[in-house]
This record gives sequence, C-alpha cells and structure tokens, in this order.
Amino acid sequence: MTPLLEIRAFFDEATKTVTYLVWDAASREAAVIDPVLDFDFASGEVDTRSVEQLLAAASEQQLNVAWALETHAHADHLSGAPYVKAKTGAKIGIGEHIRDVQKIFRPIFNATDVNPDGSDFDHLFKDGERFLLGGLEIEVLHVPGHTPADVAYRIGDAVFVGDTLFMPDYGTARADFPGGDARQLYHSMRRLLDLPPQTRLFMCHDYKAPGRDTYAWETTVQAQRDQNVHLKDGVTEDAFVAMREARDATLSAPALLMPSIQVNIRAGRFPPAEANGVRYMMVPVKVKDASAAPDVLGHAGSR
Repeated sequence: MTPLLEIRAFFDEATKTVTYLVWDAASREAAVIDPVLDFDFASGEVDTRSVEQLLAAASEQQLNVAWALETHAHADHLSGAPYVKAKTGAKIGIGEHIRDVQKIFRPIFNATDVNPDGSDFDHLFKDGERFLLGGLEIEVLHVPGHTPADVAYRIGDAVFVGDTLFMPDYGTARADFPGGDARQLYHSMRRLLDLPPQTRLFMCHDYKAPGRDTYAWETTVQAQRDQNVHLKDGVTEDAFVAMREARDATLSAPALLMPSIQVNIRAGRFPPAEANGVRYMMVPVKVKDASAAPDVLGHAGSR
C-alpha cells in the first residue's frame, strides 16, 4: 500500500509564517516543519500559543511527533523547535550548512556558547539525504541563496520550500542577508522548478500580493513556471539577479531580525542568562556617521 501523506498548515499572521504538521497516515509518525515561538520584541515576552496549537492538533490525531524540521535559520521569527522537542522528544533537524551561518553570526553577537560544529541541532542533513517518517521517505534538497543553509524537504509530490519561492503573484525571497547570494538563489529555485510540473509546493511565508484578499501558501511547479512574477519561464539568470539585487536594496530589515538570528543559530535556545539570572538579546550598535562615533558611543573623543 502506498504511504499516505497528510498535511495541516498553521498560519501565524504576526510573522506571516506557515508551519506545517505532516504525517504518515498509516504509522501516525509526524514531523513539524518551521514551528513558530511567539515573541514580542517590545516587551521581551515569550508565548507558546502557536506551538501549543499544533501540538494539540497532533494529539487530536494521535500522532507521534518524531522531528522538528527547520528549512533554515529564520530571520523573521523565533523557532519553536525546542518546545516541540521538550513536549514530544522530537529531534531537531536542519541543513548541514547551518555551520556556515553560525560562523557568520557567532562573532557578530559574541555568541561564544554556540557550538561551531552545528551540534546545537540533533541532526544536520546533507544535500540529497533521505530519511523515513513512518512509511514516508523525505528527501533533503540544499537550496542556498536566501541564506547559505536553506533546505527544502521533498515528500512524494510535495515540497516544503522554506524561504526560496513565494506564491507566484508575490515572487521570490530576498538574498541580501549575510551569506545570501541572488545567483545561488536563482539556481536553487530552478532546481525546484525542474521537478515534475504537478509537484505541490508549500511556502513558508505569504504576504498577500497586491490585489489578493486572502493568504495562500500552496501552489505547483507549473504555476510557478507560468506565473511567478520574478522567475517564470523565460527570465534569464542575469535578469533575475539584477532585479533581485535592486529590489533587496530597498528592503528594510525584518522586525525580529536581531532576536531571531541569535535564537535560531542556537537551534531555538535563548542566549545564556547573565549573572542576575536574566537572558538578554544583543543589538550590535552601528554608527552611520563614523566621525560622530566617539560622542555617540559615550567617549569624549579628541577635541
């Protein structure tokens, strides 16, 4: 009997993130893809309501959650993977190139507690690696460009693409984060669009393109090839790179960039507590006018 893949999506409107609960209908073994931990940056408050919602759904379906799978170290939301692991015993998995991302950000945040070998995570997937979820086979595809570590998870005719593609009317992911590369992103997306036309593609985000009233996160390879406003068939690599780099130059940083990166390179852990028992997020300070730096940073400077 052919294994049956079941998929349930959970949309977090605050971060425009889609988390997926996927499972093998026969064995009831499940994985959570890109779980969200609710975090209010202004107050520093953490809430587990989004994770609790998907865990409640898993319980209702009598599922055994075996994996918390990350498509990359997100810059727009904090990972709920440790909470999933604590509640279910699931292993946290991500692409092996997370080590490259940790190498970039470890010195920026002075995150000396981050293990540079990626061992904060339970498993680092190689490109092309396959593993079982009950009777379902999952294939890992390395799709860098948005970040060096992005992966997609292919299960039968379904692919969870992470931050590579968006819905056809919205386009493609940005490639201007440290380690990002628009040319790499082009090749990664073409790899996905070379899959069979009927392959279902599941997005990690949706921002509602102008003129669309509802959120959406499922499409197909054929729809992307025919309609993607950035990458439909006929768009050359050079044209895409020029468009992507020009567009990225106009984009502001994600609202949760600073806390998200610090937490997500630690596999969802918060930074260690200080001597007073409180955990803090760091914000590296940059002075736009270098000549004003001594005064701005609280030094007398030369007069």
